Amino acid sequence: MNNLLLGFWRAMIPLPNPVWQGQILREAQKIEASLGFMSEEHRRVHHFVVRELPHAGGIGKPLAPASIVQGLSLPITRVNGILDELERHKTFLFRNDQGAVAWAYPVTVDRTPHHVTFNTGERVYAA
Repeated sequence: MNNLLLGFWRAMIPLPNPVWQGQILREAQKIEASLGFMSEEHRRVHHFVVRELPHAGGIGKPLAPASIVQGLSLPITRVNGILDELERHKTFLFRNDQGAVAWAYPVTVDRTPHHVTFNTGERVYAA
């Protein structure tokens, strides 16, 4: 069934499909536009960082750009440029004062109230 109901006091009112489907399409277009700066390399760097933060020396150890260079075989200038862009867009990551990645959504090495334990045993805080 492809219906959306809107709760209004004690009643459930069906919304016409074109109304809610149009809203979903507009929101999806906004999200896509905000991520339009990202290349395949941006995605590779972000995905690598998310995968590696739980392995980066344990909880509390940020991931240095040199580790990304080694893992993805990209030049250091390109990695630093991508990290700058991702951080500037406040999209996916944050670096500490030394330039190492401290969090990449959805994980962080900084202490938060949110803990994640993977089925492989790695532990990390959630961003």
